[in-house]
Amino acid sequence: ETSRGIAIVASSYWLAKKAQSQLLVEWQVHESDALKLDSKSIEAFYKTRALEDSGASIRSEGDIDEALEQANEVLELEYTAPFLAHATMEPMNCVAHVRDGRADIWTSTQAPDVARVAVAKVTDLSLDEISIHNNFIGGGFGRRLSQDFIAEAAEISAKAGGIVKLVWSREEDIKHDLYRPASFHKLQISLDDRGLPLAWGHQIVAPKILDWSVWDAAPAVFPWAPKFMYSSLGKVALLTEGTPATPPDTSPYEGVDNLPYNIKAIEVKHTKADAGIPVSYWRSVGHSFNAFVVETAIDELAEKAGIDSYEYRRRYLDQSPRLLGVLEAVAKLGKWGRNYDQGVYQGIAVHESFGSYVAQLVELKIDNNEIKLLKVFCAVDCGLAVNPDIVKMQMESGIIFGATAALYGEITFEQGAVVQSNFHDYPIMRMNQCPEIETLIIESAEAPTGVGEPGLPPLAPAMANALFKATGKRHRTLPFKLT
Repeated sequence: ETSRGIAIVASSYWLAKKAQSQLLVEWQVHESDALKLDSKSIEAFYKTRALEDSGASIRSEGDIDEALEQANEVLELEYTAPFLAHATMEPMNCVAHVRDGRADIWTSTQAPDVARVAVAKVTDLSLDEISIHNNFIGGGFGRRLSQDFIAEAAEISAKAGGIVKLVWSREEDIKHDLYRPASFHKLQISLDDRGLPLAWGHQIVAPKILDWSVWDAAPAVFPWAPKFMYSSLGKVALLTEGTPATPPDTSPYEGVDNLPYNIKAIEVKHTKADAGIPVSYWRSVGHSFNAFVVETAIDELAEKAGIDSYEYRRRYLDQSPRLLGVLEAVAKLGKWGRNYDQGVYQGIAVHESFGSYVAQLVELKIDNNEIKLLKVFCAVDCGLAVNPDIVKMQMESGIIFGATAALYGEITFEQGAVVQSNFHDYPIMRMNQCPEIETLIIESAEAPTGVGEPGLPPLAPAMANALFKATGKRHRTLPFKLT
């Protein structure tokens, strides 16, 4: 028995797996609201929070109230994005050897310092007695920032008295992930008599990842602290959020706090809504849903104003020259506005994240009521491209990861448990479904910036904007559903 459940130790994974299938456990279940948790109640909770709490101000420029009074029309839009699993190539795994005065851990982790804390918590060892041997990552995407599986392996090794290799099955990996947060968004956009924006109001309803990650991360920041202080360090970090000691958790609203469009009045607010679902970082984090909201709304504004969506973005990006640069580059690369064979549609989107600027133009069609992503053109300005091949590979990877989420990604809940369990009900884009991808790297003398995550955020909105042309329907909920 461990602090997280029951562990089976055998001479091979398959024997342990067979023994697990034969194990009969009677759980003592206490009456809990968690057992009643399902996707519909979570959605209702988010919407209730939006009404109860208008949110903490993240960005406020200009006079929103005056813009509302002057408005010829106020456009009110709502968007939702689901919880998402990481579904890494390697499910969680770890080899642990814990004995008196020493622990050796062989694993794939994005945070070896936090891994040491996880091991120390479940053993009698201090941090300087723990060695983390970090391997190739096998896919991280933020999942391997959390060290729950490493703590499990260390605790089992300590209790079993030997070397233990822990392997999560794919089902365990998906059902017990720490998920990309779900979010709910309310936009209130004031338009003048020409249909042009006077003000942009954006309320984001989502949990804070810091509330979940701080308990393991805080002790790693203070390696001198004795174990009895670990829980209090987490509390201190939460209480001091927003100070130099603990930088603010921007994950719910990143990508909107620096909205690049030149609109006179902008107000962004965050309403915290935590449904008790464990959450963590997921490739591009808040940018993954905020880019979708902003860039689909911009397309809708362009349509209402009767202006081409590419030209509309050019008009309002005059204060963001690097974003304007990738927009113009991708429009040229993908021949924006050219005539296609019947049934092929274009969509475009831009976004800045992790210091890099990315624009994407997609081509897609609807075939037998299925979305077929045919081609993606990508322009990226990441400063000086030290290794152009890696930049292109990361853009391609982010595009495929983003397309997977946009088309299929959705973790749902029934009676407090995750419904999905493997690739049959949490599908990943396959090779024959992948679009052709063409990437242009903008030459730059600026300092190098991120490429691992910025390729993802513009993909979903570019697809949504193309889907509007294909279906005549605005898609404000992820993943896309045609029926």
